[in-house]
Amino acid sequence: MLVLVAPGQGAQTPGFLTPWLELPGAADRVAAWSDAIGLDLVHYGTEADADAIRDTAVAQPLLVAAGLLSASALGDVAVLAPGAVAGHSVGEITAAVLAGVLDDTAALKLVRTRGLAMAEAAAVTPTGMSALLGGDPESTIPHLEKLGLTPANVNGAGQIVAAGTSEQLEALAGDKPEGVRRVVPLKVAGAFHTHHMAPAVDTLAKAADALTPADPAVPYVSNKDGRTVDTGAEVLRRLVGQVANPVRWDLCMETFQALGATALLEVCPGGTLTGLAKRALPGVRTLALKTPDDLAAARELVAEAATPAADAAGA
Repeated sequence: MLVLVAPGQGAQTPGFLTPWLELPGAADRVAAWSDAIGLDLVHYGTEADADAIRDTAVAQPLLVAAGLLSASALGDVAVLAPGAVAGHSVGEITAAVLAGVLDDTAALKLVRTRGLAMAEAAAVTPTGMSALLGGDPESTIPHLEKLGLTPANVNGAGQIVAAGTSEQLEALAGDKPEGVRRVVPLKVAGAFHTHHMAPAVDTLAKAADALTPADPAVPYVSNKDGRTVDTGAEVLRRLVGQVANPVRWDLCMETFQALGATALLEVCPGGTLTGLAKRALPGVRTLALKTPDDLAAARELVAEAATPAADAAGA
């Protein structure tokens, strides 16, 4: 069974969209999305530097556009036939399109609103996020809370992301929880999935109210609690609330395992989620779409993941 996943903010790197725009029709498609949301995605995905694409208002729509473009290069989701889809943080909006809940344009307009609202909320107080590698959640989380930090991403595979003010993160760098090997500052511009993002929730809720979502055509696994969501309305409700609440990717991966995942494919700019899966989901084949050069191997993975289901249907 194939799981299709989409990465979150921090996965972007300068120029990462360039090779994808060489695919037939890709540049025109991204230009149309750019016009729809008033943001030059082509420029930011090909020419802009790391600081420019670190901007939350830019990074979020850029990541969703890249994810959708790379997924479409593989083929129609109905043909890919994933057993589940999920996204990490802003990747949940990419996943909503892959599940058939939103169309491309609606998703990009929603993520543009999300990025702007979260950037505005982040500007109130200097905040950020740092990944903690190693350690035990049972001791790490209380230590973070003692420092005033929030465990904003509980990612599994020995990784928790702490979020809070710049001062709190500086204190963490000098006072690591027991067992934590490294504290790595992330390429994000705010304390996402914490109370610092509360002002963005109302803005996003109003944007979501204007949408008419469809129910997921494939199981959609939510960051909130790792559970599958059956209705489009509930997907949108969770997308809104998740802005100010922790991402439980550890629980998402537990659900993948419970559903019988044998393969996990991460859309562009892949790498982060496949890395977590390699450690947390032994026996599950993984592949990250980084450039179009990865498409052939991805198609092979999709075909192999579909073979057991096809055999069972024939029997």
